[in-house]
Amino acid sequence: MFRSLYSKLAAALTGLFGLVGLAIIVVTLFSTDMYQQEVNQRLNRELAGHIVAEKLLMQDNRVNQEALADIFHMLMVINPSIEVYLLDTQGTILAFSAAPGKVKRTYVDLEPVLNLLQGRAAIPVRGDDPRNPGGKKVFTVARIPEQGKLQGYLYVILGGETYDSVVQKLKASYILQLSAWMIFASLLFALIAGLVLFASLTGRLKRLAKAMDAFRGGAASESIELAPTKRRRRADEIDRLGLTFTEMAARIEDQMAQLRRSDAMRRELIANVSHDLRTPLATLQGYIETLLLKDDSLSEQNRRNYLETAIRHCERLSQLVSELLELAKLDSYDIRAQREPFNLGELVQDVVQKFQLMAGEKQITLATRCEKNLPFVNADIGLIERVLENLIENAVHNTPRGGSIRLELTPQPENVAVQVSDTGHGIPAEELDNIFNRFYQLDKSRKSELGHSGLGLAIAKKILELHDRSIDVVSALGSGTTFSFQLPVEFPA
Repeated sequence: MFRSLYSKLAAALTGLFGLVGLAIIVVTLFSTDMYQQEVNQRLNRELAGHIVAEKLLMQDNRVNQEALADIFHMLMVINPSIEVYLLDTQGTILAFSAAPGKVKRTYVDLEPVLNLLQGRAAIPVRGDDPRNPGGKKVFTVARIPEQGKLQGYLYVILGGETYDSVVQKLKASYILQLSAWMIFASLLFALIAGLVLFASLTGRLKRLAKAMDAFRGGAASESIELAPTKRRRRADEIDRLGLTFTEMAARIEDQMAQLRRSDAMRRELIANVSHDLRTPLATLQGYIETLLLKDDSLSEQNRRNYLETAIRHCERLSQLVSELLELAKLDSYDIRAQREPFNLGELVQDVVQKFQLMAGEKQITLATRCEKNLPFVNADIGLIERVLENLIENAVHNTPRGGSIRLELTPQPENVAVQVSDTGHGIPAEELDNIFNRFYQLDKSRKSELGHSGLGLAIAKKILELHDRSIDVVSALGSGTTFSFQLPVEFPA
């Protein structure tokens, strides 16, 4: 029954309002009773004094029965709720205005009497009720002197048994009933308003919980709808919780998509690695077995050709394994770019010198263009060298005989632009998004001949990402390809 937050809040609020209403009624009745006693005692405080002043109630420590009877009769006619008692100096009851058997006490405690006479206590002051051994009532009192000597006290109870019955009747009166109904109606209205308010607050929590359950059940974050925050209202904790959940759900889905893509790439990588390793291994094994089987019948030249082919495949395997390890290291986030200022022009000249022999064998022109006073760049010199090597090697592999490769360095206000252009076959527009994928090659039929792994561009892109940079490519079929990227200068202009 109380499984939802709203039902728990509603039950708690109802109980709280019930207790508050009961407390209000009790406090109202108590304060009304105390106020009436206070008013009654203040209005009749001098009543006993006036009576004593008009009648001689005691003389020579003896009660004047005739005067006392006249007072009893007069007060019973004027106010039947008043009870009159004549006390001696010790508080013993000498006479009273009541039927025999009604009075249960034989004496009255004089401490409240003296407090009222001397003004030592705040009104209302309540004294002993002779008709009730454990009861207290408001009273008025006066000394009965004779020639300056205290004879006793006139003790007047202002609300006797008749008054008690009248109070009970007042409590059942129309005014008190109306007051009780007004209190009940006010509390009921406040309760309903509180329940409506709780419903509006918990309604958003309920929708959020429903959205969470749907997301846990497999629903996409785009299909989960939460009430938008009104512009006129500031976002509260529930709104922020809903926004946080929406962002978290989107982030989780994005991470799951990345994991699925990573898993697909891992499977593809394993398949490609298996294929790339199997081909040179099988070739290498075939040539070595041929050497073992036909060693006696092979000429020295054939034997040398077989060994040179086996060496080339070993070198290809070594290069492939080295590149795989390098790419795995870059993907592991263990490597960080160790930035330092260096002369990019000198680095380019050194890298180009390494490939002059390879380019010369294919009759490819390898040239550089670098302006004077080129500013130093701030980057990892070892990693940038690897990027340049991969781009030039890729250009050499994909440029036919008689072609050309050109490296240009262009200074800018905050960067140095690097371009590697070739006059190769070019890349189709639909393939440009794939060339940085691992093991991707446009001409797979030339793969074994060239010994090209297809990891160079992927490594270059990853290195530039470590420098918070990107690599761009522009290509057209039959006119060549241009790769470009930028490196930050040490002291921007």
